Amino acid sequence: MSEMVELKIQFGNQRFPLSININSTIFDLKQHLMDSTNVLPKGQQLIHKGAKLVDSKTLRDSGIINGSKIMVTASGGKFQGGKSPVVPTYQKIMNENRSLNSAPIKDTNILKSSVDRWKMFRVIGLAKSNLKAIPDEVWECRSSSGSCPKVLDLSNNYIRDIPSKISCLTSIKKLILNANDLSDDSISWEGLTQLKYLNYLSLDQNQLTYLPSSLGELTSLEQLHVAGNKLERLPVEIVLLTRLEIFKVNNNSLSAVPSHIGDCNALIEVNISFNLLKELPETFGKLQKLQALHLQNNPLKSLPSTLLKNCVKLSTLDVTNTQIAVYELRQIEGWEDFDKRRVLKHNKKLECRTVDSADFDEGADKN
Repeated sequence: MSEMVELKIQFGNQRFPLSININSTIFDLKQHLMDSTNVLPKGQQLIHKGAKLVDSKTLRDSGIINGSKIMVTASGGKFQGGKSPVVPTYQKIMNENRSLNSAPIKDTNILKSSVDRWKMFRVIGLAKSNLKAIPDEVWECRSSSGSCPKVLDLSNNYIRDIPSKISCLTSIKKLILNANDLSDDSISWEGLTQLKYLNYLSLDQNQLTYLPSSLGELTSLEQLHVAGNKLERLPVEIVLLTRLEIFKVNNNSLSAVPSHIGDCNALIEVNISFNLLKELPETFGKLQKLQALHLQNNPLKSLPSTLLKNCVKLSTLDVTNTQIAVYELRQIEGWEDFDKRRVLKHNKKLECRTVDSADFDEGADKN
């Protein structure tokens, strides 16, 4: 009969109980602690009565009994998801920079004089302008006489609302909304999805917890950047983005990827690092144009079985700080051909003096 013990766990300022079978190994305990601490097993150090616990030993053999106190410490760089405390967020850095270096745009004459320039160059550049709302002058640039802007850059401001009138900018191809104060209710997706020529959308470093199903209506999208938010899920309609080439959703809280992601068959680069993914759908093997896949800092234990065999252009693979070991990668069908592509790419970089070693490790290709 299994014997359960209740342990008292201390992790920084956190204290919480955890019940586990006394015949479990220390590594099993680390697996249980992963969700509570957000630290991968390889990054955890468990200390009991001043001694570091050994992964291969059982709790019983380690002298642990009911009520034992276990201290958990974390090694840098071993965090899963987007919550690593060791790296300052881009949002924080940009907030500091813009508060020091930027003055808010207040002069109406300056804004109005900008309209002519925006129309001439078809680019509206309002990054780092300390804006809390989109100026009315932007809407004056709506389609007229072929002068409608193609680029709207509102990054690094304090904007909290993307209104439905965004739809009037019908020729916009590139929309940059990085590092604002946008939340789930801040964006009029009804208006945004009217931008039928939009091929680049960046919402990095905001406060989004989900993307709506209407995202699938942006069928011209080639690049989608939503890194550094609080996303917990992706809409299944993302598979409708059949022109999508670059998808960056790193540093979020995703625990799953839509099972039909392989239908986004134009994908060249995918970055889903620093999330909470324990597995990837097998349909990743359908992404025959995929060249770069960034998976670091996820609690992944394996890769899709056909990934290396079918993704015949894949040359960059980063599994740093996952639970996938190099020797396991080498057992996957298609490893030899992948490794040749990886080394070839590495050698080209070496000629440009950008890398140091041709030996593969989990993060060898991240540069």
